[in-house]
Amino acid sequence: MSATDSTRSYTATPEAIAALTRKQFQVTQNDATEPAFNNEYWDNHEKGIYVDVVSGEPLFSSTDKYDSRSGWPSFTAPIDSSNVVKNVDNTFGMKRTEVRSAHGDSHLGHLFDDGPIEAGGLRYCINSASLRFIPLSELESQGYGDYARLFQNN
Repeated sequence: MSATDSTRSYTATPEAIAALTRKQFQVTQNDATEPAFNNEYWDNHEKGIYVDVVSGEPLFSSTDKYDSRSGWPSFTAPIDSSNVVKNVDNTFGMKRTEVRSAHGDSHLGHLFDDGPIEAGGLRYCINSASLRFIPLSELESQGYGDYARLFQNN
């Protein structure tokens, strides 16, 4: 695959959905939430990007990840806001903002306004099961080489 991401198409194919684990399916397709502190990326400190487990679209960078002490991966902003859709979520008697991937239509998690003030005050609280992590050292080989620029000053 080429190092450039600009020509890649991101979609949720039946094959990609069929390849999901049970937990990934429940989270991305049925809007479930995985347990806090018992998920793959809540405590990941490696440099890299997080992509939609279904479509592969780039969602978040480790440069925007922080420890919110919530037990889920938390980010201050998406890599590209056009890859994230926000919906009103009134389930469980609460009014929240659901976050979904734009091209894969995967349920990712929720957006809250209790993030770090110096970074804009937002907290994207995301389920690990909706993500695939690509380490910085593998961005080029996995076709996400354009995103290495995010780490030039870090």
